[in-house]
Amino acid sequence: MNSLDAKRVLETALICASQPLPLRDMRVLFADELGPDTLRSLLDELTREWDGRGVELVALATGWRLQSRPEMREYLDRLNPEKPPKYSRAVMETLAIIAYRQPVTRGDIEDIRGVTVASQIVKQLEDRGWVEAIGYRESPGRPALLATTKQFLDDLGLASLEQLPLLTGGGADGQTLASALAEQPSLLDPQQLQIEDGAPDELALDGAVPPTEPPAVLASDESITDEPVAPTPPSDETAAHAAPEEPKE
Repeated sequence: MNSLDAKRVLETALICASQPLPLRDMRVLFADELGPDTLRSLLDELTREWDGRGVELVALATGWRLQSRPEMREYLDRLNPEKPPKYSRAVMETLAIIAYRQPVTRGDIEDIRGVTVASQIVKQLEDRGWVEAIGYRESPGRPALLATTKQFLDDLGLASLEQLPLLTGGGADGQTLASALAEQPSLLDPQQLQIEDGAPDELALDGAVPPTEPPAVLASDESITDEPVAPTPPSDETAAHAAPEEPKE
């Protein structure tokens, strides 16, 4: 098979693939007749040929994918005007901390954010396929160590964590990390990640690859314990009942 025919086969497979196509599958495509170096050369040629079009060929964490360019989003959304899933600010800050500080435990996240991290927040990220437990810290309770997945990188259009936006100013709080994550142009551009009017604690996130079952929309954070609760001082009446009785002589 000459290089022109091989490139046509490879391009067809990339167009028809529903998921990023890894090199091992490309080798199966050609019955192992083409090696990794030859495949990468063909991919480089295809990347140049698609340059300047509305679709681009990109290398992701799990393989190669043909996808629409960010500037095409405005037009494609007219064909699919569904609202993107909504995630609370707490969820986005938690995701950003895991992405930039991984691996971390829930205790680490709470130290950075200064508030309690509810189990529902971590479960949302796990259900979305963005976060997983990769081990346990050898400390009391053996808390799970959380890290991002390859699905997270694919949805952001990244091949590795090194392509995340760099942090400026050395800030380590949740809002700073979330803001840096929002600057990722391949997925979290200003048109896709925004604070909606009337709902300042919610962020709209439009994933490049929609989940099989979109997560439920959070109308508020009432169901998530995300703020430290100060103890309520007992009233005089309560204190009087709680006080031990003096022994009778």
